Amino acid sequence: MTNRPLLLKSKLFWVGILYFAQGFPFGVFYDVLPVHFRQQGVDLREIGLLSLLGLAWTVKFLWAPAVDYYRHHRRWMLAVDLAMGACLLYLSMQAGFGPPVWVAIGLFTLLSATNDIAIDGYTIELLEKNELGMANGVRNGMARVGILTAGVVLILSDILGWPGAYLLAAAIIGLMGIVCRYAPRERPIAVARQRLFLLRLLLAALALVLTGYAIQFGVRHGLELVVTINSALANGVAVIVTVLLMAAAASLWLRRGAARAPRTPLVSAPLFSALAEMLKRPYILPVILFVLTFKLGDAAMGFMVKPYWVDSGFSATQIGLVSVNLGLILSIAGGLAGGWFTDRVGIFKALWVLGLFQALSNLGYVWAASVVPLGAPGVPVAFEHQLLMYSASALESFTGGLGTAAFLAFLMSIVSQRYSAAEYALLSSLFALTRHLAGFASGYGAHYLGYAPYFLLTFFLAFPAYLLLPWVRKTLGAADGRKE
Repeated sequence: MTNRPLLLKSKLFWVGILYFAQGFPFGVFYDVLPVHFRQQGVDLREIGLLSLLGLAWTVKFLWAPAVDYYRHHRRWMLAVDLAMGACLLYLSMQAGFGPPVWVAIGLFTLLSATNDIAIDGYTIELLEKNELGMANGVRNGMARVGILTAGVVLILSDILGWPGAYLLAAAIIGLMGIVCRYAPRERPIAVARQRLFLLRLLLAALALVLTGYAIQFGVRHGLELVVTINSALANGVAVIVTVLLMAAAASLWLRRGAARAPRTPLVSAPLFSALAEMLKRPYILPVILFVLTFKLGDAAMGFMVKPYWVDSGFSATQIGLVSVNLGLILSIAGGLAGGWFTDRVGIFKALWVLGLFQALSNLGYVWAASVVPLGAPGVPVAFEHQLLMYSASALESFTGGLGTAAFLAFLMSIVSQRYSAAEYALLSSLFALTRHLAGFASGYGAHYLGYAPYFLLTFFLAFPAYLLLPWVRKTLGAADGRKE
């Protein structure tokens, strides 16, 4: 008994370190990159297209079995963290936004998604069942601390400059990889076969990266030669084609592995079994559409918020302090309040009530974009305009947390007990897909409509999900019946 608290503390320490390392790259991608590139004058359409590179986090289940098959999760963490650091070092030396930068960012997100897989797999093996509750609290908290730290890097960019900020971010990620090597060892497995597999996997990964770059380059320039097309749109089509082809290649590789060794861990049978079982349920199509559209208004606005702050004359310090760090804290508070409200009134009522608050918060940015004039770098923003922008940000962050709490409760309530983890992962991936695809379109919307009209459009995009609420109610009733 006397040793148990020390052992538990040790495990929680490592869980905290690992999930800090998981949250930090996510914050770099969503908070640091949009501000940097908009300050450099990158077109809004190009910045919106960046969100497509985040698809790696959505489709990571395609290569998760390969990471689990190798099993040496700490080695994965070290390798991908150092590689992510190298990507950021490369970005620190780049002033433009050409195809090599796209490839570096795409590789960064791919590595980060792989790191997520390794961290999740390691944590599952590390913890006992009775330790999961407390560990999940530490996990969620430290992942948010990682995002907050990315906000600090954004703040320091005003002092260090962007090369210095990227060097700092690279050092943090590299240090996390080195520290993770000192985590408790995994259970021993056969090594010879795994080394051969790792060599093949690394060669395949290198081939995929080179192939992806060739496809992206070829599609983009091929389109520009054949038809008159905006370079940003050509880039977007190229990224979509590349992601789809890479996903198809990964799926074929997994199916080939399944045919050769149907009982090896490489085959993610529970995932496909869960998908097959879920598709048999009544009302599943309206439910899938609801998952895709419930936070559509939020997602459509999200990737343009940081560029809007930049164009309104706010510094990276102001954006990091208010939009990122304070916004994340308010989002957590909104999540707690939303969870409390959902428990009191039930999931169905919470969905439409909190979803309405979530939609209405977009009007705060509509008002701000209508009143606050677009500024120039270095020109102070009037106090009343700062107050209006800060209020819009606080409202959007808090109500976003409200809606997310009800939405996640909905996802958890409709999964089957038999395939709960796999079904939840699939539904979460669908939800994340909306964020990336809406982000892709957001750059075009903000560019052609202007910020205020586009933010107003995102308000209306929140309401198609309400048309699906009758089927949501039936699905919740059926789920309650299965669990009784």
